[in-house]
Amino acid sequence: MPPAIHISCTNLSFSWPDGTPVFDGFDLAVGPGRTGLIGLNGTGKSTLLRLIAGELTPASGTVRVAGEVGYLPQNLTLDTSRTVAEVLGIDRRRAALHAIESGEASEEHFTVLGDDWDIEERSRALLAQLGLGALDLDDTAGRMSGGETVLLGLAAQLLRRPSVLLLDEPTNNLDLHARQRLYGTVRDYRGVMVIVSHDRELLEHVDQIADLREGTVRWFGGTLSAYEEALAVEQEAAARMVRAAEADVRRQKRELIQAHDKLAGRARSAQKAFENKREPRAVMRARKRTAQVSAGKLLGVHGDRLVQAQERLEEAESAVRDDDVIRVDLPHTAVPPRRRVLTVRQLALRHGVTADLDVQGPERIALTGRNGAGKTTLLSLVAGQAEPRAGTVEVHVPLRYLPQRLDILDGSLSVLDNVRRLAPGASPQEVRARLARFLFRKERPAQLAGTLSGGERFRASLAALLLAEPAPQLLLLDEPTNNLDLSSVRQLTSALESYQGALIVASHDMPFLRGIGITRWLRLDGELTETGPM
Repeated sequence: MPPAIHISCTNLSFSWPDGTPVFDGFDLAVGPGRTGLIGLNGTGKSTLLRLIAGELTPASGTVRVAGEVGYLPQNLTLDTSRTVAEVLGIDRRRAALHAIESGEASEEHFTVLGDDWDIEERSRALLAQLGLGALDLDDTAGRMSGGETVLLGLAAQLLRRPSVLLLDEPTNNLDLHARQRLYGTVRDYRGVMVIVSHDRELLEHVDQIADLREGTVRWFGGTLSAYEEALAVEQEAAARMVRAAEADVRRQKRELIQAHDKLAGRARSAQKAFENKREPRAVMRARKRTAQVSAGKLLGVHGDRLVQAQERLEEAESAVRDDDVIRVDLPHTAVPPRRRVLTVRQLALRHGVTADLDVQGPERIALTGRNGAGKTTLLSLVAGQAEPRAGTVEVHVPLRYLPQRLDILDGSLSVLDNVRRLAPGASPQEVRARLARFLFRKERPAQLAGTLSGGERFRASLAALLLAEPAPQLLLLDEPTNNLDLSSVRQLTSALESYQGALIVASHDMPFLRGIGITRWLRLDGELTETGPM
């Protein structure tokens, strides 16, 4: 490969064992710098990283990488019995170092250690940089939280110093502090990095955006903000082209109708002249043949123009993105400003932590705090999914809860039937009309929930909650943007704009929280305290 290209995919094809195609004749060339790889759920972003990392084998085509590849998968799982040193991949070198220091100067130990005499110091420094300084190299993975596991996996890759580093949704399980550590690591990284992410703040630290859509990649220089500005200008121009093409189609249809009317008038005049026999029969027949030929040519010209106008319209429409926005009207969710919504008193969470909380009116509350602080526990107790060990919860309005796992749907039922379970009083026609607002149109409501993609499953879950009877006047959301693509996050934001009830959202996604108009910020970290806007 040319020196400026570090990753090359040529004529790449890949399908899943069930025959579902992902790539067909796909080409990609990635150069130096940090690349943010974005796209709708299901377009193949994670699959592409696995192909580059060598975890999957393409059906045809080639994948070439200049140098060693480091890869941090989206759902990293570690053997809980492994030590930190083993996860970092330094256990053999560390053992050799200790053996040499204790006087066992065998050639094997020197061979294993190589030049890594400072391996422990480098490892501890990197762990401290990622906020894991409290970990001992002999600690086991079973003692770590999900966020610590992700950062430890990242540390293991960074210690290897690969030429190319691939990160798949690295911030999904990280709290705010851990995310800041990761942002700093990405910002300071000087190698070749490809990041699949929906995290807006993370994507403000990349050098270019690669937009994977319909099996091809389009490149945009700069950060996510620069990409969105360029895309907005492009889409505005595309919309203007559609409007112009639609006007041209309407004009060509009018002209074709006028041509038909004109020819019909000529035909009536000719028939009248024939009946009055003003000219010899042979002359009139010749004129009729000539008129028919002229009419055919005239209609053919206008017909061709209409076809060409329709083709131009189709071409213009293809340039407009179909990332539809959810638009719903939810008046029955409204809560008066002073109405009591929720009362929590001395609610036991974990590790001796208790919480007191009063919610009134249509407040929009952001619940933040470190992983493991008890945010999910608080929401599940309020939702009645578990009995509190101590304390009380009083919910004064209809409530619905969307957990992280999105497990409120029955996979064996259709989208329509899942919604009707929570809204038994609505007719199938009413539910279909409401589901159309959530982008389930035509035959899509009949699709089994178990066959939905991640983004579709999220929309179906959200529809089931918001369309439930009685309408929820308190909505609890636990990390709702995890695993959502940027389009789905925009859809969630637009849906919440129509929601008029009280809202409590546990999230580390600051851009999302700011975008939904949070009115009150709470932090759970040993105790539940109110903070200023973040």
